[in-house]
Amino acid sequence: IDMLAEDLDVSISKKGFKGLYAKVNAFDDTIYLLKPMTYMNLSGESVREFISYFKIDIEDIIVLVDDLALEPGRFRLREKGSSGGQKGLGNIIDLLGTNEIKRIRIGIGEPKYDIVDYVLSKPSLEEQEEIDKALDEALLALKYALKVDFNKASSLFNKKKK
Repeated sequence: IDMLAEDLDVSISKKGFKGLYAKVNAFDDTIYLLKPMTYMNLSGESVREFISYFKIDIEDIIVLVDDLALEPGRFRLREKGSSGGQKGLGNIIDLLGTNEIKRIRIGIGEPKYDIVDYVLSKPSLEEQEEIDKALDEALLALKYALKVDFNKASSLFNKKKK
């Protein structure tokens, strides 16, 4: 989200809805960027309040999350599905009452030790380089999804890493 905000030259600095947000006109539309500031496991509280206030349809939401099941350097666009164990996404699904939420999952890899310690620690230099590449590509995919269509972005960007 920060990368998209930087690319659109907007600051995500308005406070409210248990998060920070911005509104920007881009891609021939009004785009809202939201960064929940709750505990990650409670992200749905922020998202639910935000979309309710701004009357945003669930089908217009794209959630970005880290994903233990994907190796660093990989990312996947999905139109619906389970949380895959991602607690923040699970909370959003629970509180919105649907698993039909578009998402971009960015791989951080399987932990070799305690999950909490792993998620809160810094990746190795090699892993960080791969994650950074995935973030750059995920930003392109997100912009394409916003400009064109999420399904087309999925078809174009959901390719196996070589």
